[in-house]
Amino acid sequence: MSEITRAAIVTGGSRGIGRAVCLALAAQGMNVVVNYAGSAAAAEETAALCREKGVEAITVQADVSCEAGAEALFAAATAAFGRVDVLVNNAGITRDGLILRMSEEDFDAVLSTNLKGAFLCAKKAARLMMKQRYGRIVCISSVVGVRGNAGQANYAASKAGVIGLVKSLAKELASRGVTANAVAPGFIDTDMTRALPEAVREGILSQIPQARFGEAADVAHAVAFLSGENAGYITGQVLCVDGGMAM
Repeated sequence: MSEITRAAIVTGGSRGIGRAVCLALAAQGMNVVVNYAGSAAAAEETAALCREKGVEAITVQADVSCEAGAEALFAAATAAFGRVDVLVNNAGITRDGLILRMSEEDFDAVLSTNLKGAFLCAKKAARLMMKQRYGRIVCISSVVGVRGNAGQANYAASKAGVIGLVKSLAKELASRGVTANAVAPGFIDTDMTRALPEAVREGILSQIPQARFGEAADVAHAVAFLSGENAGYITGQVLCVDGGMAM
């Protein structure tokens, strides 16, 4: 492990998968920037849990789907820690609906947060990481971006776009010691999946070879590995954490 204390930014880090990722990176000894859009209390709770692991953690409210928000996030991170070694693009939203009923606004909103946000943050990170000649960019995609899903044309397009973004970043940044990879979760046990009707849950489970929903920690462990010192020869890859759904 390097003697340098690494610093990580996690977008959408206040709860769910984002919180689990923050805690996994903190457990590796990284200082953490918890980005959030809405709930300051949830973000501060995540930061406090990270501090319990002996690292520094700050919270930054910023809308990463716009240039100003991404700029503010990275300015706060560099002011606090002087560097950014890891970027985890996790911020995401859904606006589900069949394509015949999907509005242009709902399509644009999902692409703006999920894909444009990842682009803007990756651009900021790349500039810093190339100078450092070290960096890890991990984007959260989805099994839906690999397989598609009825009623989620906007979400699937955004998550498939993230995969293309990662593969392009990997080729552009490899010579400077910067890796770019995607983690594609399947159906994870979250507030959203718990709220699904029982018949829908059973239908989803029937598509998962392991016959269970994943946990946020399952995704976080994969992200933490790709964000670590030992993943330096892995780039441009999509790691599906989905119980076998995408096989």
